[in-house]
Amino acid sequence: MMTYTDFIAVIDLGTSHIVGMAGTRKENNVLSIMGYETEKSEGCIRRGCIYNVEETANKIKRLVRKLENKLNGNQIGKLYMGVSCKSMRTIDHTVSKVLGMDGEVTEAVLRQLDEECRNYQSAMDVLDISSPTYIIDGKEEKEPLGIACSRIDARYKLVVGQPAIRISLQNVAERIKVQLAGIIVSPLALADLILSPEDKKAAIVIDFGAGVTSVSIFRNGRLWNLSIVPLGADLITRDIMSLKVSEMEAERLKRTYGRALPLTRDKKQEKIEIRKLDDFRMQEMSLYDLNEIVEARSREIVENAFARLADAGITKTSDFKIFIAGCGSNLGDLREAVKQRFGTEVYFPLIRKGLIDNAAEMIANNQEYTTATALLLQGKENCAMKPKVVEPKRPTPPTPPVEPEKPKEEETQTTTQQGKVDPNPPTNNGEKKKGSFWGNWGRNLKGKVDDAAKGLFDGDF
Repeated sequence: MMTYTDFIAVIDLGTSHIVGMAGTRKENNVLSIMGYETEKSEGCIRRGCIYNVEETANKIKRLVRKLENKLNGNQIGKLYMGVSCKSMRTIDHTVSKVLGMDGEVTEAVLRQLDEECRNYQSAMDVLDISSPTYIIDGKEEKEPLGIACSRIDARYKLVVGQPAIRISLQNVAERIKVQLAGIIVSPLALADLILSPEDKKAAIVIDFGAGVTSVSIFRNGRLWNLSIVPLGADLITRDIMSLKVSEMEAERLKRTYGRALPLTRDKKQEKIEIRKLDDFRMQEMSLYDLNEIVEARSREIVENAFARLADAGITKTSDFKIFIAGCGSNLGDLREAVKQRFGTEVYFPLIRKGLIDNAAEMIANNQEYTTATALLLQGKENCAMKPKVVEPKRPTPPTPPVEPEKPKEEETQTTTQQGKVDPNPPTNNGEKKKGSFWGNWGRNLKGKVDDAAKGLFDGDF
């Protein structure tokens, strides 16, 4: 018999891969990963956005089936979906309330501020709302509850994106016949996975994805700014394809020989072997020529990420800890390139202890699963499909015996030999009723004799 299990199921919609993952939350609130699967997302997702709804739905449907094979016979009824699209960014939104001279910040006041913020209407879709900064009579307060004041301002950071993001996700969910449990902003989920409360006092997380690069800035324990650079590591692969090699060969060259910094003098004369499209034989190529392509595109991506700091009002990067993540962060010398441009130490992320009991080794070996693991941490609802309750069949009551038909009572009317209804049928004792057949016959006969007698004496003689 199938064991019904509570679990969380997520989908990470990446430009190079779609990752599905399921896990269960233990009593101590630690997550345990039950299974994960991947599908290549080529042809259906571009720059983090769903390009082909039908094809995306087909790939997610296959992922769901693969995951269900690892869930002890349970089925997935809901999915969380994580997104990092090029249109996403943060905007400031302030909600104010005048409390009067004898005012006090109560739970009802804070609740009203949150409700008003969530009812905010904009041309952009609100995907997430960060915890606010409270200003009490012109002064910032971390814990405003119970403070007497005449005015309170709640300053929120709203993560917004094009309405098409939510519409596409809902269309995909309808096609695969599962509920959309929620939309998760992937860069923020990643930050919660790797940053401690102490780190969030001054941290920058750069997620180098295949299609986009996200830059999340945290200050004073809260989200300060989120922006998306519409450039990713897949552009490096496409640039290498200009050497007349296949996409698979270009990806191999990038991973094996690619460097984000110029080559040292002793490396410039080095040769490598490549396989071109027009020739199945391996050919020699200068490593310097390959590096020129990779280094130029890498520098462009890093420069664009750095420019987002100025847009957010950050001028002194040395006060921040820089973390780099994502599949693109595996590029050779990228960490050193970011360190040179940002002017401060750069760290590779580690999962905070006590969050997930069996994921550290998996993620250390493959950055492809980092974001999916982060999404799993954000899930709250049980995503298991509740089994249908089959009511036991009630026993069919025995069929009562069929009683033999009672003979029908004799008709109250009988017919004469001529086929006419006898107006005086016999009684039960066989006697004729008044006006019976014999009585009627006698009267008829008398009438006929009388008629004949009349005929004898009528006429002339």
